[in-house]
Amino acid sequence: MVYRPTARILTVLELLQSHGHMTGAELARRLEVHIRTVRSYVETLQDLGIPVEAERGRYGAYRLRPGYKLPPLIFTEDESFALTLSLLMTREHGLEQASPAFEGALAKIMRVLPPTTRAQIQAVEQAVIFEDRSFRVAPPVLSVAVLSSALRAGQAVRLHYRSAQGLITERVFNPYGVVYHEGAWYTIGYCHLRQGRRLFRLDRVQHIEVTSETFERPENFQALEAVQHALASVPRVWQIEVWLGTTLERIQNQTRLSKAQFIEVPDGVLIRGDVGDLEWAAHFLAGSAFP
Repeated sequence: MVYRPTARILTVLELLQSHGHMTGAELARRLEVHIRTVRSYVETLQDLGIPVEAERGRYGAYRLRPGYKLPPLIFTEDESFALTLSLLMTREHGLEQASPAFEGALAKIMRVLPPTTRAQIQAVEQAVIFEDRSFRVAPPVLSVAVLSSALRAGQAVRLHYRSAQGLITERVFNPYGVVYHEGAWYTIGYCHLRQGRRLFRLDRVQHIEVTSETFERPENFQALEAVQHALASVPRVWQIEVWLGTTLERIQNQTRLSKAQFIEVPDGVLIRGDVGDLEWAAHFLAGSAFP
């Protein structure tokens, strides 16, 4: 739902651009305004030099003059980063093989990015490891950007972290790696508060910023292996048993539950196992596409 008049005016332009022509009643319904307000929005666009034409008659409608093209889109740095990160994730997923223009689009965007945003994206390419390419969980863009840049520059970060129990602590942290693994985003490194190596889930980071403190990453550090080892050592406190309406072969091919037991039953498959995070288990089940 759009509330601000300026945003509604731009929405009129977007709707006409995508649909070709629309009646005043259709526009009013989409924008949840009176049809007289739609006329006012159209007049504003015309005053701005955008050729919106009104077709007269019982079934009259508004349309953009044929051949008219919108000017180039302008993105903020945050929007540019989010867009490019999405393209990088798509490339990791392997979908670029379906579109010959994919790499060309990515290259064009990279060429026109501001230097700071381009450096952040390059840092992400070097720092982030995508172990699982199903991408069921959207990336926490700010955390990924800050951690990747800090890792590349060898600078510690200060973060506010919410534990599984809801306790928020402030920590200085040396990031050694950023990993997407089994439906969650993680960072692993040295925690100054606990004076040892720690693993953090990025969806629990409440605030993050780069500090002036520097560090040296351990030589030949294997981030994915470190994350997997840290997860394996976490106590599994919740026992779950879930029925899924599928076959044993399909569920084993489409999941990465390393700690689960799969039991074939006459009408499906039972999953039994221990998990330390019920929220993650719920996300996994909701995205499994099985009854």
